[in-house]
Amino acid sequence: MKHSLKKFLPHLIIFILFIIASLAYFSPVLQGKTIFQSDIAQYQGMAKQLKDYRAETGNETYWTDAAFGGMPTYQLGAKYPHNYIKDLDLAIRFLPRPADYLFLYFIGLYILLLVLKVDYKLAFLGALAFGFSTYLIIILGVGHNAKAHAIAYMPLVLSGILLTFRGKFLYGFLLTTVAMGLELVSNHYQMTYYLLFLVICIGVAYLVDAFKKKMLPHYFKALGVMVLGVLIAVGLNATNILATKEYADTSTRGNSELTINSDGSPKDNVDGLDFDYITEYSYGKLETLNLFIPNFMGGGSGDPLPQDGATKEALLKMGASPQEASQILNQLPTYWGDQPIVAAPAYIGAVVIFLAVLALFLVKGRLKWWVTAAFILSLFLSWGKNLSFLTEFFIDYVPLYSKFRAVSSIQVIMELILPILAVVGLHQFFSGFERDEEKKKALLYSAGITGGVALVFILFKSTLLDFSNSFYDANIRESLSLPVLDAVREDRAAMLTSDAIRSLIFVLLAGATLWFFLKGKLKEIGVISVLAVLIVIDLVGVDRRYVNNDDFVQARVMEQPFQKNGADLQILKDDSNYRVYDATTNAFNSGRASYYHNALGGYHAAKPGRMQDLNEFYISRGNIGMLNMLNVKYIITQGENGGAVAQRNPYANGNAWFVDNVILADNANDELLLLDSLDTKKTAIIPKKFKNELPVEKISRDSSATIDLVKHEPQHLMYETATKSPQLAVFSEIYYPHGWNVYLDGEPTDYYRANYALRAMTIPEGLHKIEFKFEPKVIQTGSTVSLVSTLIFVLLLIGGIYFSFKQNKTEIDNT
Repeated sequence: MKHSLKKFLPHLIIFILFIIASLAYFSPVLQGKTIFQSDIAQYQGMAKQLKDYRAETGNETYWTDAAFGGMPTYQLGAKYPHNYIKDLDLAIRFLPRPADYLFLYFIGLYILLLVLKVDYKLAFLGALAFGFSTYLIIILGVGHNAKAHAIAYMPLVLSGILLTFRGKFLYGFLLTTVAMGLELVSNHYQMTYYLLFLVICIGVAYLVDAFKKKMLPHYFKALGVMVLGVLIAVGLNATNILATKEYADTSTRGNSELTINSDGSPKDNVDGLDFDYITEYSYGKLETLNLFIPNFMGGGSGDPLPQDGATKEALLKMGASPQEASQILNQLPTYWGDQPIVAAPAYIGAVVIFLAVLALFLVKGRLKWWVTAAFILSLFLSWGKNLSFLTEFFIDYVPLYSKFRAVSSIQVIMELILPILAVVGLHQFFSGFERDEEKKKALLYSAGITGGVALVFILFKSTLLDFSNSFYDANIRESLSLPVLDAVREDRAAMLTSDAIRSLIFVLLAGATLWFFLKGKLKEIGVISVLAVLIVIDLVGVDRRYVNNDDFVQARVMEQPFQKNGADLQILKDDSNYRVYDATTNAFNSGRASYYHNALGGYHAAKPGRMQDLNEFYISRGNIGMLNMLNVKYIITQGENGGAVAQRNPYANGNAWFVDNVILADNANDELLLLDSLDTKKTAIIPKKFKNELPVEKISRDSSATIDLVKHEPQHLMYETATKSPQLAVFSEIYYPHGWNVYLDGEPTDYYRANYALRAMTIPEGLHKIEFKFEPKVIQTGSTVSLVSTLIFVLLLIGGIYFSFKQNKTEIDNT
């Protein structure tokens, strides 16, 4: 018992140290503050109606009227029955946000390195290197929580896979299933998709090794165990996966029925996203050196120029006052890379890069090859349009690749594998497997390569680089002057020099530390301690440039990120049912209006596809007819005094109306294009496939017919109608083909699509009650699968533990 406790104690201490480190970096959370995350502020707007409904009724709504005219809440924080894996995830993330994600970074890589049979002290060092990697901190700063969540569970998934390949089938199955279940809980399928690329690299490396060693039966047995674990993990998340898939097919990430763009040109890719959209955020080839020198490309887009640099001097010479010069400096871009916006460089760390290069000379076998393969693949794919032939190949031939944008984010694979390689290399350096002479050579080569790169740019930067960006710099030259532009480039060069010297110093300090070890001047624990301090100083020093205590606010600011303005107060006096369009901003990229109103716009990475089409073709171009059709009663505009004002739209069509005429459309293109200049109050565009649903071939409008909305909840709409003859009613509700059912006097009936994005149905003569109810079968189906998968996992786990215990007892009895 004492031996077991002594063995467990170091891990407990490190567990506590991870908690301390997480809370120390995000220390304002201890004062009840929360980090201001721009994306989460937008999410709060989108999810407000869902949360309010939950608080008021105690029930869940799977539809919201607050965004894009209406959409499912599957991606807005909906809760599902029997989602027990989510409960486990919440239990693990017990620290206040965002310290919880930093803790997950640490503990995940620590476990993975232990699985790789690395000493716990080195595992601790590697966990710090991974957790404090600048990109992983930055995404917490801007609110990419789902991305951070998915990245944090990646090491645990790899741990289960590696355990299984090593023949630890029970533990491997257990860890693979739980870790993959948690990975899917994060609901960031792009990160999980990139993890699959890394897993494939590992699988190929182990397959080649198994073939060489004639151990293919063992390999395929391990593969079978992992496949079973992944299938159960998918089952544990069935509701979320099925619901997400169902919605994604109708979103901007799904297949579009349109074959044209808003400018009339043919669509390049109807099965997924457009090439330009996918590759908008492509990492520059030279920009890759940001991994080693943080300010190589000028840092982030929002970084200010130095207050004592050449640019300020040039501005003062132009006649600007010191105060004016300082203001201009804060507006001029230091970043001169290829991407539209960069929050910060994806800095992995000079010490980590140096140790990873050292490992390439010392580490042999499978790990070296799968790490190298994954590094090259993720690097090349991160270049996107800057290596277009490879990106186009993946878009055209690799399943699902065209569904994701921001290709530069695949660099998370490098953020993960380089600390692993660095620590395994250190483990090899400390071991007796290599002669000291080989270690000295490796040390000199790695210091020469990494230090040499830094030195080259310190000495020859002006020869190798021009520090210019055609887009940014044209604006500087036009709005200021050529001398100011030259000064800006001079300051960018100075920033590179400063950080290159910084990286060179860290490389030399790390190299000297290892040299002292070889000379017997330092013990292993001393080396690990020094390297841990260097890594933390190196990474945290850059992290704090972008995410620090200044980013924290009182919790109430994030709980209510949008304050009511005059327009909101004016609109909220109207208790009827209508929509609001915010013309003061990019309405289709803002969640502000959704926080208080049923908004036509919203903020989401996967917008409803048909609403986005309406926006691109008409709404963004000022077509008021689309706002009328979508029952936009109020338009928020900028007032003369600068404040927001609400303009009432007297021409809004209302909640539902009867039409006089029908135009049958042959295809989606016609449906959309025929809306141009159409009087949607009188005429409806109906796809030909619904022709048989129409009341009569030629409609005879009953001028006395009425249709009134008498009950409105997100998931339940009730109308009362009175007509003397069958009529065609159009509803200003978004057509969504999955889950919405309509009832005529309590009996199920049919409805169909009208005006490309709305609902329509035939109303028989007489007095009737029409009800639309959102009853998605996917929730019931997914919940049942989740429950069954949980039971299967528990039964397999109990059976595995029983047989393992029985096998161990038999072995003990036979000794």
